[in-house]
Amino acid sequence: MTDQQDIRIRRATLEDADTLIGLIEALAAYEELEGPDEAARARLVEHAFGPQPKFEAYLAEIADEPVAYAITFMSYSTFLAQPCLYLEDLFVLPNARQLGVGRALFQSLARIALERECGRFEWTVLDWNELALGFYRKLGGRQLDEWRHYRLTEDQIRLIALSAPATEPPDLC
Repeated sequence: MTDQQDIRIRRATLEDADTLIGLIEALAAYEELEGPDEAARARLVEHAFGPQPKFEAYLAEIADEPVAYAITFMSYSTFLAQPCLYLEDLFVLPNARQLGVGRALFQSLARIALERECGRFEWTVLDWNELALGFYRKLGGRQLDEWRHYRLTEDQIRLIALSAPATEPPDLC
């Protein structure tokens, strides 16, 4: 195990865009999915580092070499009346696993949630990813059986939005 002092966690910057995309592509390969195409890579850079970021990206490094990343964004709990931190991705390259990198990155994110007075820190895990499931259980994560995760794809969103009566949309952004 690497000494946690050897692991550096930091917020990614525009200069890290290629590194971040490379790590996202490594996650896609791990999940046996197609990685982001050219247009998606450009959107990732804009959404991470543009004037109105949509998410935050963090890198974990060992000896100045990026070995992991996490992507988070803020959500909100009306029942708690507090912000929540949502973890979209946490991925550690295979050669850096079992070195404490994932734990260091997760702990760093938990500190951010604490600093932001978050009432929750949430994420989802693919049901086949036993490595991640074990990791999160070891950290004290609890699977929520009472909630079901739903998703609409872009085409489904378009279908619903265009089937609604034509009204002036609210200014949500």
